[in-house]
Amino acid sequence: MAEDFATNVGFLLTDSARLLRKRFDQRARGIGVTRPQWRVLFSVARFPGINQARLAEMLEVEPITLCRLIDRMEQAGMVRRDADPADRRARLLFITEAGKPLLEKLKNTACNLHTEIMGDFSREELQSLTGMLTRIRDKLSEQGGELDERRVNG
Repeated sequence: MAEDFATNVGFLLTDSARLLRKRFDQRARGIGVTRPQWRVLFSVARFPGINQARLAEMLEVEPITLCRLIDRMEQAGMVRRDADPADRRARLLFITEAGKPLLEKLKNTACNLHTEIMGDFSREELQSLTGMLTRIRDKLSEQGGELDERRVNG
């Protein structure tokens, strides 16, 4: 018997993530950042020195698409590319000093949105939700569904 979409965990996760991204996009646009740009900024902040090929894999975009985006972000002063000492063809990505305040604004926006959305949940409910989501993510990662963080920088 087919499960009702209203109670299907996969559907609820996907739809909630879609709505969260949409709400965050609206706020990020207010500070002059597009979704592809904030995804790059958060990813490079999480993995400083990540190379473009691994970032493209992590963001699930074509390398040429990411390259063009990085070109524009580099021209805007948000990120910089450094030569990879281990591979002359590769470039390592870092957030610039000029990009750091923008990242801080995005982090504050994310914190405010989190507080707005999760403010009605008790501490116990949030711990329970976080625990369950972590278990789901870990289970999917075990099955090869996500880029292994250990591979990102080494």
